[in-house]
Amino acid sequence: MEPPSALPERLLGKGFLAILLGGAHHAYPNKGSGFCVFNDVAVAKRLMQAEWSRHHKTVLNIAVIDLDVHQGNGTAKIFENDDSVFTLSIHEEKNFPIRKEASSLDVTLPDGCIDDIYMNALEQALLGLDMQFQPQMRFYLASADPHEGDRLGGMNLTFDGLDSRDRRVFDWAYKKRLPLTMVMAGGYGKNIEDTVQVQINTLGVAKQYWQHWQN
Repeated sequence: MEPPSALPERLLGKGFLAILLGGAHHAYPNKGSGFCVFNDVAVAKRLMQAEWSRHHKTVLNIAVIDLDVHQGNGTAKIFENDDSVFTLSIHEEKNFPIRKEASSLDVTLPDGCIDDIYMNALEQALLGLDMQFQPQMRFYLASADPHEGDRLGGMNLTFDGLDSRDRRVFDWAYKKRLPLTMVMAGGYGKNIEDTVQVQINTLGVAKQYWQHWQN
């Protein structure tokens, strides 16, 4: 019998998996929304749970850390009555979607939110997640659209602020030695180079923590 963490770790390549696309968190089980046709992260979670159940005959608990500037309404709806999935969404309050769904934990932030306010909210949210739920693996929707140059976002996070965000999430997962899958989610910079740079920076942080896992 494999130890409890063996299957996710094998599937995720010893700790971290970074995917350059994905994060279609607005899609519902019966319809698309907000540029999202199918909720790929929800499908991936269900496949992981099915694989785990076949090997262990138990439920795999999964946490979703959604840091897109927009609420992950589709994901929240899909898992609203599922105690095996914890959905955390930190998002801009006055932004799409107008009608929000209830995540396991929603943290709403004001227009013009800056680095310090965001990081404090993230710290409190991770603490709240730890107090309410004990996941065996995590999905992270990183997203570039909280950046100050984004066309569809209203936050003012800098490159340094987003770097701190990513490091905090990766460090949180690494210290608990639990697997994490990252997807890039949204990003709509006025200058496409800014969006690309945010994503490159996130992948750079992911690579550093992946290397930590190998030691």
